[in-house]
Amino acid sequence: MSLFLTIAVVQLVALLSPGPDFFFVSQTAVSRTRRQAMFGVLGITLGVLVWSALALAGLQLVLQQLAWLERLISIAGGLYLAWMGLKMLRGALRAPSTAAGEPRANLQQSDWATLRAGLLTNLSNPKVVIYFGSVFSAFLGKDVSSGARWGLWGMVVIETFLWFTIVAGVFALPAMRRGYLRLSRWIDGLAGAVFVAFGLHLIFASRTA
Repeated sequence: MSLFLTIAVVQLVALLSPGPDFFFVSQTAVSRTRRQAMFGVLGITLGVLVWSALALAGLQLVLQQLAWLERLISIAGGLYLAWMGLKMLRGALRAPSTAAGEPRANLQQSDWATLRAGLLTNLSNPKVVIYFGSVFSAFLGKDVSSGARWGLWGMVVIETFLWFTIVAGVFALPAMRRGYLRLSRWIDGLAGAVFVAFGLHLIFASRTA
């Protein structure tokens, strides 16, 4: 039980640190609808499910042996995040709607497109698999059973879903939406700049690694 509690706390601390996933969910919730934000949350959760499973399967060891593959994944992920950021910056230059409480029409897309965007946002950050690999390798010794390992995997996935569900709910509140409508250009611009910064960091960090 102490092992589960330890990893639950470590995962919560990691989730509390703002990253691409947080900015994606919060910006989606405040600018569109809570329903669409939840589809984004599902996409991010699927990404965490994949990365954490691969970490348990030993992908980090493979990446350590194949440095070129890790750099390729980082560059591809960085390009995607930068592209997302540029789209947000372009949207920030458009005139925002003035209808209080209504999502901006130019930001609407299908629920499945939002799910896909959430999934790709998470998968585009290979730092996640390094994080999971370091966490699991640090706390999971050879004496930990296979059942316990996959139990921890399920716990991490559920914890991720619950956290981002809370984020989506908070940022979808009417007060948050009204604030967004007043500052939409600045919020979209900031979110876009953050995504571009994350993308460029992945690209240039991979080149110097």
